Amino acid sequence: MRYWLMKSEPDDVSVDHLARMPKQTVAWYGVRNYQARNFMRDWMQVGDLAFFYHSSCAEPGIAGIVKVSKAAYPDKTQFDKKSPYYDPKATRDAPRWVNVEVTFVEKTRLISLAELRSRPELASMRVLERGSRLSITPVDPLEWRFITKKMLKA
Repeated sequence: MRYWLMKSEPDDVSVDHLARMPKQTVAWYGVRNYQARNFMRDWMQVGDLAFFYHSSCAEPGIAGIVKVSKAAYPDKTQFDKKSPYYDPKATRDAPRWVNVEVTFVEKTRLISLAELRSRPELASMRVLERGSRLSITPVDPLEWRFITKKMLKA
């Protein structure tokens, strides 16, 4: 099992939105970065866990946990000319973008970006790297355990 951090703007999809959909899956669509796409396509597996991270909002941070419930498949928004995620270079025979599906596990207390930065145990966490803008990043198992055992139980 691998661990991830997946960012979403809460105005688009929030952890509260997912909490109202227990046992249902939601596609993690609209990823338009090749490295993040490759994480989904090549590394994510059904059963992996991810921190649900609210981004581009008043207080960014970890807001919940989700589980990967469906492996990568072509993101349909790349073919929709009305979608902000439309890609004219993508074709159904050669799609460029994928998404996975996730299922809500739990809502957590908000662990803010500032709080994450304040913990020396998390200094190497990819989301904390200067200039890090990836919407999906791997989380080291030691970081996962520290956050879930020390910070979420605080």
